[in-house]
Amino acid sequence: MTRKYSEAISGAVWEFGRNHKTMGGIEEAEAQLSEIELLASMFPSQDEFLVTDQLALAELREYVEGRSHSPPSSRPEFVIHQKVDTADIKGVKVSVSCRYMVEYPNVLPDISVRCAELSRAQQAQLHVDMNSYLRENCEGDVCVLSAVNWVKDNAHLYITKNPAANAQKKLPALTQPVKVFTRLWIYSHHIYNKVKRKNILEWSNDLSLSGFCMPGKPGIVCVEGYQDSCEEFWARVKVLTWKRIMIRHREDIPLEGQSSEEQNLTSLRRFSGFEETMFDPHGNRGNHMDLGLLYQFLNDRGCGDVFQLYFGIEGKAAIQQRTMRCVPHLRSAWTPTSVVAMIDAGGFMFLLCGRPAMLSAKAMLSSQ
Repeated sequence: MTRKYSEAISGAVWEFGRNHKTMGGIEEAEAQLSEIELLASMFPSQDEFLVTDQLALAELREYVEGRSHSPPSSRPEFVIHQKVDTADIKGVKVSVSCRYMVEYPNVLPDISVRCAELSRAQQAQLHVDMNSYLRENCEGDVCVLSAVNWVKDNAHLYITKNPAANAQKKLPALTQPVKVFTRLWIYSHHIYNKVKRKNILEWSNDLSLSGFCMPGKPGIVCVEGYQDSCEEFWARVKVLTWKRIMIRHREDIPLEGQSSEEQNLTSLRRFSGFEETMFDPHGNRGNHMDLGLLYQFLNDRGCGDVFQLYFGIEGKAAIQQRTMRCVPHLRSAWTPTSVVAMIDAGGFMFLLCGRPAMLSAKAMLSSQ
């Protein structure tokens, strides 16, 4: 009986996440298409604005216009090229690359800035400051144009004519640029293939990255370490054949301060090494994990907030350490948009949906 309820609940949580994205996805898709059309009108030349994934744009347009009832399998990626002036150099070329998340604009897009005049440390600091600005001013709204304008107004603060000479002149004690600690949270539609799983383990070890990989459906990978190592890992992983894979969330922290870089790196790690972790796999193919155990695993390492980014459910506020004997209203009360509680019952997740189940849960808890 316990296994039956566990499989039912894990499947229900996954179905909720899938349906929730589908039901709310049209609004996000409309906002994304409108922003792309606005940017195309503001930057009419391909030398200024270039969509690098035309197929994804076509799928997005068909979905928004009602010619396709299935959400796009991917989201558009594009690049905006512009020139900025600094005190030393005129017309410095700066490229702003953007990749939409499925939930954008409810979450920030993946935006990166490239410029030949930027050192790696300068580029990393620019990204940190830009993302901080976007989180404070634009979260929940379309923000690519705001990012482009911010880069145009502020890029000169990070660009120097001769970074090496400037560093030597102003900071003679620093012989190397400040490195950056990065943590990538990667989402995949599924991770089954044994070769891919072996590659993930080997590459993380080769690059001295810590974190974990949860195979199954969905698949989750977290890697943390030096920024260049994380980016190399992502470059290797994303070129493999996937139904769908993306960076769901990214954290970048400059390794500055009195301690050594290695000490800072160690203190920032949430995982002691890299491992493949499975959480009571079940289902017909054994490819679904117990999401309650996953949340506990993340929460124990100070990463519980990431659970909501993956599944749209705030596990930290919802899980209650109580034991339930039964969930009589689970099937009749289930609606994808009315999740009200998740209760950890002896290591298994029980999802109570709708008012009838909520009242029943309160009655059972009060009677114990």
